[in-house]
Amino acid sequence: VLDRRLLRDLKSRWAQLLTIGLVVAAGTAALVALHSTWRSLDESRAVYYETHRFGDVFASLERAPMAVAEELASVPGVVGLHVRVVESVRLPMDVEGQPPIGRVVGLPPGGEAPLNRVLVEEGRMFEEGRDDEALLLAAFAERHGIGPGDTIPVVMEGRLRNVRVTGLAGSPEYVYPAPPGDDPIPDDERFAVLWMDQEAIAPAFRMEGAFNDVVLRLAPGASEPLALDAVDRVLAPWGGRGAVGRDRQPSHYFLDMRVEQMRSLSGFVPLLFLGVAAFLLNVVLSRLVNLQRGEIATLKALGYHNREIGAYYVRFTTVVVLVGTLVGIGVGGWMGRGLTDFFGTFFRLPLLEYGVAPGTAFLALGVALLFGLVGTLTAVRRILALSPAEAMAPEAPARYRPSLPERLGAGRLVGPPGRMVLRELGRHPVRAGVSIVGIALATGVIMVGQFSSDGFEDIVDYHYRLATQEDMRVSLTGPAPERAVRELASLPGVIRAEGLRQTGVRLQVGHEARDIALVGYAPDTRLRRLMDGAGRSQRLPEGGVVLTRTLAELMGVSPGDEVEVRLREGRADLRRLEVTGTVDEMFGLQGHMRMEDVNRLLGEGPAVTQVLLQVERGSEAEVEARLAGMPAVLEVTRTEQSVARIRELTAEPQRALALIMGLFGSLIAVGVVYNNARVALSLRARDLASLRVLGFTRKEISGILLGEQAIQVLLAIPVGFLVGQGLARLLVLTLDPEEYRLPMEVSPETHALAAGVVLTAALVSALLVRRRLDRLDLIGVLKTRE
Repeated sequence: VLDRRLLRDLKSRWAQLLTIGLVVAAGTAALVALHSTWRSLDESRAVYYETHRFGDVFASLERAPMAVAEELASVPGVVGLHVRVVESVRLPMDVEGQPPIGRVVGLPPGGEAPLNRVLVEEGRMFEEGRDDEALLLAAFAERHGIGPGDTIPVVMEGRLRNVRVTGLAGSPEYVYPAPPGDDPIPDDERFAVLWMDQEAIAPAFRMEGAFNDVVLRLAPGASEPLALDAVDRVLAPWGGRGAVGRDRQPSHYFLDMRVEQMRSLSGFVPLLFLGVAAFLLNVVLSRLVNLQRGEIATLKALGYHNREIGAYYVRFTTVVVLVGTLVGIGVGGWMGRGLTDFFGTFFRLPLLEYGVAPGTAFLALGVALLFGLVGTLTAVRRILALSPAEAMAPEAPARYRPSLPERLGAGRLVGPPGRMVLRELGRHPVRAGVSIVGIALATGVIMVGQFSSDGFEDIVDYHYRLATQEDMRVSLTGPAPERAVRELASLPGVIRAEGLRQTGVRLQVGHEARDIALVGYAPDTRLRRLMDGAGRSQRLPEGGVVLTRTLAELMGVSPGDEVEVRLREGRADLRRLEVTGTVDEMFGLQGHMRMEDVNRLLGEGPAVTQVLLQVERGSEAEVEARLAGMPAVLEVTRTEQSVARIRELTAEPQRALALIMGLFGSLIAVGVVYNNARVALSLRARDLASLRVLGFTRKEISGILLGEQAIQVLLAIPVGFLVGQGLARLLVLTLDPEEYRLPMEVSPETHALAAGVVLTAALVSALLVRRRLDRLDLIGVLKTRE
């Protein structure tokens, strides 16, 4: 009997259940897509790292004889060692703008390195002993249309060489090919890696019988901090710049950050949608069991147990959730493949394969059923607690009285239909409140989808428009005397030049330690602004260090405290500095000091490592061309190009996220509004039919029913703005604050977009319900037994 009833209920309420099923499908699709993409990236990375023996510890230095390698091999916990020559070079290719920069990485004879092995994707390995052949980073080659057999110009130590590309390659060390510098942005157009025979190229860099870069592998369970300290002690006499673990290796750091963000989103977004689906099921079933309370009472009086009646509603929910989940798994698999292919354009993971694991599908099904059952059981628990006699009695009628707006005198402003709408809302405030919450959730979901785009634009505006005032940033091949600033300032077209002295340090407070960049500024700097939370510029005090606010919070320090600073350049001295202030920055973790204080800390005279240039409008190309010919210049970065590159890399994923969240938010809005209207129609069908018999037109009774929904939507949108702000805060908590910090500001455009989408969804729902009203069976409804 109950099974046949189940089929009838499913058939009669198919439209309502479809909207709920679509919300379940949205949550399931998000879970499958994000979770599968995360697993694919994580597993592919692990396999690539293992098969190509990616290192655990990395260190660079000035120059050390090969004999030092034996000391490194004896460090406790070290089971693999690769010493090599790594040098920065320039590639004066005929390209628009600044010529690319590159990195030459030495490989042992035969090209088979013990660690960080190279994967030849196309072509062949270079011949042993040849200093004019190289493997080229595949991503760079593809951007410039370079293939095996082509020749590229390379400037090594001031001498131009023509190097033949024998093959295109990749390495776990350059999955994320970001050039050195301040902007951690992948740029396979400006940054190349060349792998060459180490013994053949060593004379060009005066590295015969020596090395300047180290990669080590640790035994499982070995202490990384102890190994890092030991490596630093061994390399300190040879100009060691500080060893770092795999977690601070640039490529792995940014890849790991993206993978962890995907993992966080794979939990946040699906739970949000499935939570809304559970809410919808609760609303629909609560009102359904209220409509059916008399029938439930009859079943109980005939001997059906609570568990049998409860099982009926559980099966009702299971059918809806199961269908939605199966659709969601299929859609999620398709979406996940697209996401995986998209990330493949950023990360050179040659073994990147996508698939929906059975465990992921079962996880999606289990989570969806769990949320569905929670929504169901909370709905039926109250009615099952009633005795048959109580359940047979209809609910007590609401108290009929003028609504609050009428008592305030606003009743004269609306006609009888308007007063009916106001009184109905006043008699059922809980029902109206639940509907408002549902629509507010839909509004918030849409806002979250657009929030990341808003936040990123705020970051770009803050960093590149307010804090950064230069037009160009010139990175030098090494520390240069202060006169380099004056020389660049004298170039035609340059309005102002300021030097920076940047060095790497390890900041330590108790057990907390961070490897950061310490930046020194000229006392009268105008091209870089350090600002507090209110956007006010701050001057650097003498002697102390100013930290990024997030860094200070992570280290647990505040102005007036002292921190230990271990130099990573030259002598590995340990110093103590007072924290004299904090500044708000959107990217990374930095320390800031006066330039003379940094130079004093390093024990050297006035020196700079970067020069900031303010250039006359229209003179950028001329200045860039002059800089390209200077041997001491490693790289020139235009601010406008950095902004364009960031937007190029982020625009597509942000649009995709906004589209997905907007679509899902629309489904939620349609689900809530349409279900509210359908349930309200079921509850008030007799009243509306009576009004039609009394002479009210279809338009007027539609206005009464849909007017309630319209008021709920209009009241829900402002509440949804608050919900969106809260969800945005939750999203920010899932991000790694060490990379960037999204400001908690949602633009007016995002508010307008969310409101527009919800209003459109409500209008579509109203049209669907209006069709039902037009087909209302007046005679059948009026014959309904009390």
